[in-house]
Amino acid sequence: MRLPRTRPRSLAGQLFAMQVVLIAAVVAGCAVFAYVSGSSQAEQTAARQVRAAALAVADSPSVREAIRTPDPSAALQPYAEQVRRDTGIAFITIMDTDRKRWTHPDTAQIGETFLGHTEEALAGATFTETYTGTLGPSIRVVTPVRDGKEIIGLVSAGITVDRVSSQVREQLGALALAAGGALALGGIGTYVINARLRRHTHGMNAAELSRLHDYHQATLHAVREGLLMLDGQRRIALINDAGRELLGLGPETEAVGRTVAELNLPAPLTGALLASEARVDELHLTAERLVVVNTRPVVGGERRGTVVTLRDHTELQALTGELDSERGFTQALRSQAHEAANRLHTVVSLIELGRVEEAVEFATAELELAQVLTDRVVGAVEEPVLAALLLGKAAQAHERGVELELAEDSLIDDGALPPSLAQRDLVTILGNLIDNAVEAASEGAEEAEGAPEAAVPGQRTGSQGGAGRARVTVTALADGRELLLRVSDTGAGIGPEEAEEVFRRGWSTHGAGRGLGLALVRQAAHRNGGSVELDRAPEGGARFTVRLPLGDRTAPVRPKEVTA
Repeated sequence: MRLPRTRPRSLAGQLFAMQVVLIAAVVAGCAVFAYVSGSSQAEQTAARQVRAAALAVADSPSVREAIRTPDPSAALQPYAEQVRRDTGIAFITIMDTDRKRWTHPDTAQIGETFLGHTEEALAGATFTETYTGTLGPSIRVVTPVRDGKEIIGLVSAGITVDRVSSQVREQLGALALAAGGALALGGIGTYVINARLRRHTHGMNAAELSRLHDYHQATLHAVREGLLMLDGQRRIALINDAGRELLGLGPETEAVGRTVAELNLPAPLTGALLASEARVDELHLTAERLVVVNTRPVVGGERRGTVVTLRDHTELQALTGELDSERGFTQALRSQAHEAANRLHTVVSLIELGRVEEAVEFATAELELAQVLTDRVVGAVEEPVLAALLLGKAAQAHERGVELELAEDSLIDDGALPPSLAQRDLVTILGNLIDNAVEAASEGAEEAEGAPEAAVPGQRTGSQGGAGRARVTVTALADGRELLLRVSDTGAGIGPEEAEEVFRRGWSTHGAGRGLGLALVRQAAHRNGGSVELDRAPEGGARFTVRLPLGDRTAPVRPKEVTA
């Protein structure tokens, strides 16, 4: 029959047993030390007591006078007994130099020979010894009685060992009571502390805690999401590798123990991490990434901290932006196909009416208008991704009544951009800038149409440039050292007081919480070591300039081709 496997004692239980044994050993050791020390002190005290009594008797003039009498016992026995009772010692024996007793507590022993050593006393010294006499083992002192220089007798005073032991036993009872109280108090305190420890460790033993720690560390390093744990004072208690990467904290940065405010994160992200309420799927920007933040407070009777999870949303946002662009291209192509069908019907109708020359002129004019921008883009921008993006955005702008044109000084040769410059970042930067510019120019044109013709002197309106038409101008230039991307519009522009605020996540002219494109533009530019500048365009609208370094790569710059 297989016996059931017993679970090892919990860590708190093991510590409790160890502490109880330790406390018991300490108390027992202290008790033994106190007993030994007390016994030694009791013997020393008894020796001092009998020594003082013996010397006092030996120095008494009445003792010397009584010794000179024919019957010393008659005078010395009452005196010795009186001193013995007053001092509380066991005996005081006065004897002659031949050790014949003159006094003794037991009168039958008077006249008998003293049991003990006297050699040192006869030599004039006072000494202490433990000897077994008529009263049993005793601690005694023997001292000479002098009459001038002559030794005329001896005095021995002593206390029995039993009496000393009884005194020690009385002290030992009090000591045992104190030791028992200390042991009980230590046991109660240990139990209280270990009960608290048991609650905190959930009754797990050392092996389980060690295994839990190993799993904990493996999980932290294996999980791809960022994990951040804050204590009640908003200090970082734990952060995994993915969390460091998403927050832009290098391995050399000592994050644990620091407060969130000390990490120099963007203010909105810092506010989300410090919030007392839970946050769900909030988008926040770091220096190089777009992260989704979820926070949940840890509450157990009191606020204990916050658990934060971070997910990288940068790639997904870029893909979403590309998908939006593709949708825009599709809609533009659908609209152009519908418009082309209308134009084709017009040409066919003109031919059916016999007006062939007018049909040819109409078709040729439409083809020339559509081909001018295409030739201009293909001739100046040989980077295929940027060229396709410009042509697609031109179609989208045309649908909104906005003219998109490429500046004359634009020039990007094929191969001028290094592989380290991600094409996705270029699409993010230029695509978002063009989208914002088209929207601003379109709205500026609508406002201009509805506004009175007389404007405030010196103030530009969105429709003044280009014979009253909304327009977006794009400059794309790679000179071998840097890539310049500039987008300007004929919209209402952005005031100087909002020049920095526009790059904050959530800023939008349509209300808070909608804008993200410009924040992504600056993030992509900084990720590639570039910069973003905002000023007023000559047409009166906003002008964004992005400069991206191309490193030491020196691409040959070919002469610009002028297309008609």
